[in-house]
Amino acid sequence: MRTVFKTSYDADINLFRHRAQLGWYVLLLALLLALPLWMSSFAIGEMTNLLIWAVACMGLMILVGQTGQASLGHAAFLAVGCYANVLLQTSLGLPFIVAFPLAGLIAGVAGALIAMPMTRLHGVYLAIGTLAIAILTDDFIVLATPLTNGVMGLFAPDISIFGIGFNRYANPDRLYYLVLGIALLVVFFYRNLQRTPLGRSFAAIRDSEISAQAMGVNVARTKAIAFGISAGITGLGGALMGHFAGIFNNETFNVIISIQLLLAIVIGGLGTIHGAFFGAAVVALLPQAISMTRDLANQVLGGGSVAIPGLEAAVFGAILIGFILFEPMGVYGRWVKIRTYFELFPFYRRDMFRRQKSYLKTERMR
Repeated sequence: MRTVFKTSYDADINLFRHRAQLGWYVLLLALLLALPLWMSSFAIGEMTNLLIWAVACMGLMILVGQTGQASLGHAAFLAVGCYANVLLQTSLGLPFIVAFPLAGLIAGVAGALIAMPMTRLHGVYLAIGTLAIAILTDDFIVLATPLTNGVMGLFAPDISIFGIGFNRYANPDRLYYLVLGIALLVVFFYRNLQRTPLGRSFAAIRDSEISAQAMGVNVARTKAIAFGISAGITGLGGALMGHFAGIFNNETFNVIISIQLLLAIVIGGLGTIHGAFFGAAVVALLPQAISMTRDLANQVLGGGSVAIPGLEAAVFGAILIGFILFEPMGVYGRWVKIRTYFELFPFYRRDMFRRQKSYLKTERMR
């Protein structure tokens, strides 16, 4: 067991608890950099898809995990970022290195503007409001055919940075490294955001809006900022999804994607960067796992390969129900328990992670 003695206030805001933790992350980064050297093109594409989902999950995690605001409409911001990125490149002729951050900025501004009338909503009412935004965005994409090409969709141009091309099929390793770099930048931003006064205001609102307001936090403005930052990062993920898919339309960013994003961060572990990556792994790799399992079962039991409608959604729902019932802290929460067990053995107690009783906001006001 490692005991960390804090001798200064900086110990609470350092990026890493100790040098050993830094060493483990350096090894993980080295492994990620070496993956394309021995993986197939298909596997590299799946890892790229996982990282793209991780960027989108981190965007939603800032709003749901850090600020405690439910959202079922983040597919709308994925669509805004994707369409803005492609239109800036094809219509205005901007290079990817300029269009990509501008797409995130446009999605962030859209999120902040949408948040202004929704800051008074809480819980299920906020979730319903954001769900309505996702449905309206889907309809708007269909109606704005001269701009979005309607249900026919748009083709995403190949990424080119300083004359270097990035294509999913021609050079998947380059696209993988590009997405990995963007994901690392988002992780660095997220980690530093948690240490700022704004990040601590997010946590205060998540725990108790009344207490946060009593401490001087402008709840409405902070919620709007959280929505804006969350939508901006999600928009970056949407822009990458467009390039990864190659062609997209309104169905690419339907309400189901919003639900998958929310379920991903719940399964991965709310409020943690690790949870975003674990949840992204479940969402990105689950379809392939189901397909491989079905093919294996057909080989063993005989018979043709038959696609079962709704199988992926059913498996995803079963996994979610299992985590809610048996592990509410998600995949990362289970890892923390296992790690703590070995660190404190034989003094580990099962009740160490027992959840405290939660009270309604009306009860806290009494």
